[in-house]
Amino acid sequence: MNLTLIPSGLVMFRFLIAPFLLWDAWDGDTSIWFLVGFTAAFLSDIFDGIIARRLGVSNAKLRQADSWADTCLFSCIFLSAWLGYQDILIAYYLPLLMVIFAQIVWWIVNLIKYGKPASYHTYSAKFWGITLFIAIVALFGFNYAGITLWLTCIAGTIYSIEEIAMTLILPVWTYDVLSIFHALKIRQQQLQTTDISTV
Repeated sequence: MNLTLIPSGLVMFRFLIAPFLLWDAWDGDTSIWFLVGFTAAFLSDIFDGIIARRLGVSNAKLRQADSWADTCLFSCIFLSAWLGYQDILIAYYLPLLMVIFAQIVWWIVNLIKYGKPASYHTYSAKFWGITLFIAIVALFGFNYAGITLWLTCIAGTIYSIEEIAMTLILPVWTYDVLSIFHALKIRQQQLQTTDISTV
């Protein structure tokens, strides 16, 4: 068995399971397998990067695929929530619109500057992922929104603002930048490299 294929296999798993989660929620109700599948997908998101770094196969292509897999997964989750919990989503439209607007700006800024979405995998993104997991389990498992939904919307907005600032800071597209402080350091290094090459 080629161990170096494990990270890409975990990324592919999220691509494949996302539509099945949506299919499970299509009638407005979900089974226990929805939470089982989502938990497995969430764990795959945690371990794909860890394993890739341990095996020395973490690269831009893999990290971009990781980001697209997350987008696919959580888009299907949101559609599933709309099908089964539309009344709750409408009741919490303000925090949801806040994070959706922040994400739209994030996409626009990255597409204008780089022509493709960022793939930073920041600490704030990881924290948002944890709050998303808690909010989704609370909603689909216990029919609860409240604090968990507010928390994930606030975390998602903060994450988006930080990464928008990072995109404005970094001269060229860069992957795996853990925070805005790391972005500032990388920007300085990139500008120094550019200055040296022009001498």
